[in-house]
Amino acid sequence: MMTTSRDFTGKVVLITGSSGGIGAVTAVEFSRLGAQAVVTGRREDRVSAVAKLCAEASPTGAKALEVVADVTNDDDCRRLVSDTIKTFKKLDILVNKAGRGVGSSIRDGDILDKYELIMNTNLRSVVWLTHLCVEHLEKTKGNIVNMSSILAFKPKGLFHYSMSRAALQMFTNCVALELGPKGIRANVVHLGPINTVAMRVRLIVNNVISDDLMEWMAKIPLGRAGEPMDVAKVLLYLTSNDASFVTGSNFVVDGGLHTV
Repeated sequence: MMTTSRDFTGKVVLITGSSGGIGAVTAVEFSRLGAQAVVTGRREDRVSAVAKLCAEASPTGAKALEVVADVTNDDDCRRLVSDTIKTFKKLDILVNKAGRGVGSSIRDGDILDKYELIMNTNLRSVVWLTHLCVEHLEKTKGNIVNMSSILAFKPKGLFHYSMSRAALQMFTNCVALELGPKGIRANVVHLGPINTVAMRVRLIVNNVISDDLMEWMAKIPLGRAGEPMDVAKVLLYLTSNDASFVTGSNFVVDGGLHTV
């Protein structure tokens, strides 16, 4: 008999960039299904607001751990992990959601500054945080999910961002290979346009809707941008027992845009 499981009771999930958007919705959904969430971001007010939503959604009213941290700060990452272990005594799931993107051209005078900014956020922080979490994930035979983009394999001018996402894909595959024998699964999710505040901000350039981005979104075969819940459902699947034989995989959540 085939059974499915979306019961995360007793599981501890750490989601970076969870003070808003996709990360926030995912934290609330994990809480709704019984998990104990670690909510983290750079703004205390937003972290607290999401933690409150997690407690309201939890079947037992479980309080989420609030950690204000910047993933580009090595000491903040250490504190994030140590506070998680001190509070919950373990870690089952690591979701590396935090990231950023900026417009870039090979002609930019500040090209190296942009390179450092993007790589430190989208790649270096993931490598460092994963390193810090491995010993704990090994004890629980846990899960790692890294959030990437279809721009990892479908360039669209944002070359710093695309490079960071392509590197994140390979990092995930290498981690899956190395940690599989330890019982740790690692997968990467490539996103297309998702309806978040961050995306809506990118749509507006000098108070004018970006024709280029609108034209790109209009090509989505399913006829709409994704919603944060579309992504959260994939994350819940990948970290559940239903995906117990899934690791090193590249999941695309973009309404089919990568096929265009």
